[in-house]
Amino acid sequence: MNEQFRKMVEEELLKHIMLESKNPHDPIIAKYVPDGWSCIGTGNYAAVFSHPSQPDWVVKVMRKNAGLLEKEAEVYNRLGDHPAYSKCIYQGKNYLVLKKLKGITLYDAIAKGIRIPESVIKDINEALEYAKQKGLNPYDVHAKNVMMKDGKGYVVDVSDFYKKGKDDKWDDFVKAYYKIYLKTLYKFLLKIPYKVLDLIRHSYRLYKNIKRSVPIEEKFKIYHGSS
Repeated sequence: MNEQFRKMVEEELLKHIMLESKNPHDPIIAKYVPDGWSCIGTGNYAAVFSHPSQPDWVVKVMRKNAGLLEKEAEVYNRLGDHPAYSKCIYQGKNYLVLKKLKGITLYDAIAKGIRIPESVIKDINEALEYAKQKGLNPYDVHAKNVMMKDGKGYVVDVSDFYKKGKDDKWDDFVKAYYKIYLKTLYKFLLKIPYKVLDLIRHSYRLYKNIKRSVPIEEKFKIYHGSS
């Protein structure tokens, strides 16, 4: 990465942005962004910015916890070059410069009534399998952090690929895609308002939390009709 852009990041962007987190389960808010910079996305721990001087790069700024930055950089190192993933260009103290992935998130595509072709789902499935082969664990993959462009699928956020355990978000999305989406929204190009999508997202999270909190013996009783 060139020195001029590094100075722009550290002296223009980092010194002046204001990031706020109201709820650890919701994306942080970029309350102030310096002139010339654009906030193009936020997550629970970081925000992503772009500058017209480098249209092929983005800057991911961590609000706190530099340890997460180190882990994400290592994830990109393991992934190497793959068409469905971004690439780490530079690692700073509390930011990463990444190759920009262009397109629309599947979440936005559903909201705007844009068809999601099956090739996108297959590309993402292949990319997640590739990550597993590299010793990573595709974790917290959902419609807000995968994208599509020209019928190809991309995985935007790999920050949790170092975590242990099983995460069902993407598997559940794929099931819903084949059982519901292809038979309804795909055919009729229906738009789903963001408020409805957010309600579905929060309801899904609540359902998963309740499901995890039910003891195994209680699940056994429910499944077998025991009292």
